[in-house]
Amino acid sequence: MQREYDTDDLEDEIDMQIEEELEDEESFEDGEAEELEEPDRKKKLRGILIEAVLYIAIIVLCVKVVPRYVIQRTIVDGESMMDTLKDRENLLVEKISYHFKDPERFDVIVFYPYGRDSDEYYIKRVIGLPGETVQIIGSQIYINGKVLEENYGKDPIEFAGTVEEPQTLGEDEFFVLGDNRDVSQDSRFEEVGFVQKKNIEGKAILRIYPFTKFGTFE
Repeated sequence: MQREYDTDDLEDEIDMQIEEELEDEESFEDGEAEELEEPDRKKKLRGILIEAVLYIAIIVLCVKVVPRYVIQRTIVDGESMMDTLKDRENLLVEKISYHFKDPERFDVIVFYPYGRDSDEYYIKRVIGLPGETVQIIGSQIYINGKVLEENYGKDPIEFAGTVEEPQTLGEDEFFVLGDNRDVSQDSRFEEVGFVQKKNIEGKAILRIYPFTKFGTFE
């Protein structure tokens, strides 16, 4: 005997099957979402950690590495470089170029007159280069017996000091003067003497304070 279905019963049965299939699909999608969520979370965390490490590395580079090996701020102390540089002016000193070449004549350098074990540093101008013979007669500077043409001195030289007689620089030695030669403690004095290259910290390249005088200088 053939079973007969009421139309309403057939519709109800179809609806139930559809709902079951939908529930199965939703359960599958929820499980798949949970499986995908965990790798995404790990990936995001890894990205945050990498970013944090990069920021820390940049901070260490700026605070420790750059000032020690690349460039640093230096403050002028005293009047020995007037009128070029004045007391309390702030300079940037670059430290890289002298690893590849010697300082040039008239460079303004920062160096340790009593060696790197001392914290005291001077800012002076390079006048004599390695191997040259330096002498001061009157207010004139002589390099290898010839008058040096320069106009950096604030006032005429009145004290020749150690180079009253000709003195020849060694292969890694430099003769330096302050531009304000009446008050400058420089290579004319035995306490300072000729500057060895190993004690030169770098070249002053930029005045950064006061802001009204920001820029390069001779």
